[in-house]
Amino acid sequence: MNCTRILATGLLATALTGATAHAQDVARSGAQTAARPNIVFLFADDHAAHALSAYRAHLAYGAPLPPTPNLDRLAASGMLFVNAFVTNSICGPSRATVLTGQYGHLNGVMTNAEPLHPTHVTFPKLLRSAGYRTAIFGKWHLRTAPEGFDHYEVLTGQGPYYNPTLHSPTDSVRYTGATQEIITERALAWLQGREHDAPFLLTVNFNASHRFWDPGPDELPLYRDTLLAEPATLWDDGTGRASPFRLQEMEIARDLFARDLKLEAPNNLTPEQRALWDEYYGPENAALEAAGLEGQELVRWKYQRFIQDYMRAVAAIDRSVGRILDAIDSSPLRDNTVVVYSSDQGFFLGDHGFFDKRWMYEESLRTPLLVRWPGVVEPGSVNTDLVMNLDFAQTFLEIGGAPADPGMQGMSLVPLLRGDSVAWRDAIYYQYFAYPDWHMVHRQYGVRTHRYKLIHYYEVGEWELFDLARDPQELRSVYDHPEYQDVVRELKERLTELRAHYEVPAVDPVPHTPFEAPEGLRRPRD
Repeated sequence: MNCTRILATGLLATALTGATAHAQDVARSGAQTAARPNIVFLFADDHAAHALSAYRAHLAYGAPLPPTPNLDRLAASGMLFVNAFVTNSICGPSRATVLTGQYGHLNGVMTNAEPLHPTHVTFPKLLRSAGYRTAIFGKWHLRTAPEGFDHYEVLTGQGPYYNPTLHSPTDSVRYTGATQEIITERALAWLQGREHDAPFLLTVNFNASHRFWDPGPDELPLYRDTLLAEPATLWDDGTGRASPFRLQEMEIARDLFARDLKLEAPNNLTPEQRALWDEYYGPENAALEAAGLEGQELVRWKYQRFIQDYMRAVAAIDRSVGRILDAIDSSPLRDNTVVVYSSDQGFFLGDHGFFDKRWMYEESLRTPLLVRWPGVVEPGSVNTDLVMNLDFAQTFLEIGGAPADPGMQGMSLVPLLRGDSVAWRDAIYYQYFAYPDWHMVHRQYGVRTHRYKLIHYYEVGEWELFDLARDPQELRSVYDHPEYQDVVRELKERLTELRAHYEVPAVDPVPHTPFEAPEGLRRPRD
């Protein structure tokens, strides 16, 4: 058995003993029912909603993929939000929006190049001021030290899948092992050692399932000799869409590097880790070389290697979520702890022939959102309102009984979680700024309602309109169709209203440091 697992088992036992003693103290004080809820926020990276089996019945796109039993368990005990979307489908801006409850043009984080200034008001700062103990473990990715947390242990940038260094306020420690396991173990250790005199916010930020999708030792055996389903749009050539669709550099066929495809191994493995890695990938890579695949056969091989590794990374998340749920459910914490699971954005899983995110298309725009709140949220409930990561900050603050900052732009989800009938937004606003950048996705903004989506590629002057009721896979824009001209007019008016409401500058801001990948890390020019 791995020594870190032995440590985690001991910590968990101690944690549950401590939690039981604390619960007895609270009960004796007569304050248990009045206690503010604890909040456990589990936040993944690039985890597409259609890679969670609980979402399969609710989405009109995506291939059936391996199950995620622990996330399904969370969905079954809480509320699944079908239509949860992001303001900007890229890591740093999404995380800044979650923390501040603001769009990037206000909080200053429009691409991965800008830091979140430490003076910004965030929900952890406000919860901490209201008496919560606060901690964060895992990916941070905002170029400054975390603020508003009593304790943090965060990765450098994206962080590796093996042998990570975690930076705390007082030290930097390099661990040996799989990163998702280590993040989880460190979070459980904090749960065990925290002071028991206050409610807590525990944020666990997995860096899976971000590129390069490196499976940990427990995930390496999964899906070998198994063909996973292909999405219906794998061979989409962009016909009927605006020109930016064909100008991107994120195609399964042409833009996966040798490192993505595990034709090269990670460069930070221990000898033992490298030996196990080669045991699984070596024979498969040799078989590929011997096969001499070309054309669609080679694309299909690339898709299988990508999607198997992606789902192995998802399996590591799912296992960690199960461990955290077990720690909560087997202790008195269960009845007064809200558990939230989400991701910083969606991800293309071969859909439209793509990997990565960035677009306003559904696979990228939608993020999973599961919320369990014992005694408040009806188990197994499903919500179809248009909600956003913009709403998370105000939701956490209302759960914790802390006032929201007046500069926050979202809406608390608490009424929806309670099952109340309330007036809700009829449209969302999206804007992506990072061009030129990795994958060369053009800048865009747009509006999505329950039925329609209007996208403006504002620097090239092109538009797309999708009727999601008739074309849920967004295969053909109807922007120029005569029968949709009233819809176009109405959505442009709604777009103008939303931009004014969210205080978008009349002249769209340009990031200060646009980034273009070096030639050697881009698709060769035709």
